[in-house]
Amino acid sequence: MQLRAKEYFDQRATEEMTQNLKPQERTVQEKLAYACRILAMTGQEAGLAGQITARSEKPSCYWTLRFGLGFDEATPDDFIEVDADLNTITGTGMANPATRFHLWVYEARPQTNSIIHTHSPYVSALVAARQPLVIAQMDMTPLHNDCAFLADWPGVPIADQEGQIISEALGDKRCILLAHHGQLTTGAYVEEATYLAVYLERAARMQVRARAFGPITPVADDLAAEAHDYLLKPSIVKGTFDYWCRQADRL
Repeated sequence: MQLRAKEYFDQRATEEMTQNLKPQERTVQEKLAYACRILAMTGQEAGLAGQITARSEKPSCYWTLRFGLGFDEATPDDFIEVDADLNTITGTGMANPATRFHLWVYEARPQTNSIIHTHSPYVSALVAARQPLVIAQMDMTPLHNDCAFLADWPGVPIADQEGQIISEALGDKRCILLAHHGQLTTGAYVEEATYLAVYLERAARMQVRARAFGPITPVADDLAAEAHDYLLKPSIVKGTFDYWCRQADRL
């Protein structure tokens, strides 16, 4: 049997996934509503703490879940569009005041079109211990060299200063662990931000559990980088999101 280079299989898989994994068409509000249900389904709700947003087509505006609702009860009609001063310009209700720091992330990262922030259980345990993420297993590799760490809590993020601190700490990464606080994931599209939020909580869970067996050994950098790029292919991200949507529909 002929031994072929790994690049051959990578290219072939990419082409076949593009042909066979056709993402479901949804409005931004439908995507956000499903994302909320996925976050709830994976145990990431914490009362009214946590937020989800998507950049609007209007400058310095974004869509977000109206304040007062939990992730598990979100519907497409529950999303409002707000401006740079958090005034509601489409829909009814108010934005979570803590989404103000999202404005700073959007301003600093033109490639970002969606942001998710949660106080998920295992991430919360990790950041309570002020521990950065260690990439030690394949399912953690979408976060390889893509998860920053903010070691000092700036307080409740309802003012501009917190947005400046968090956006600067995030830098060129898609994700960040916020010590004494929670997690933040960003994406070029809603599905990507959701995918990373789910996998970041899973990664934190693995790290917390693995500590019981002793020191954690990181994955080799070159292999982790290869897996990172493969597992963040849009076909995989969107196909996974569609699967989670089907799961949510069955609940």
